[in-house]
Amino acid sequence: MADASDGTARLDELEAHIAHQDGEIRDLSEMVLKQWAAIEALTAQLKRHEQRMEELADDVATGPVDEPPPPHY
Repeated sequence: MADASDGTARLDELEAHIAHQDGEIRDLSEMVLKQWAAIEALTAQLKRHEQRMEELADDVATGPVDEPPPPHY
């Protein structure tokens, strides 16, 4: 009879351990999804900045626009 209760206790302990691991895996999965969304947002923002930098570089390469000087000159 002692062996049966030891086996049941061990089984209960293993089930509790597995339940804890399942919770940890679920938490880690949610964290990875949030990080992936942040990476995608930052990647999109970086692309926008790169495009803007290319536009500015093109503007500088073409030279100044013929504009009259400000009135204080």
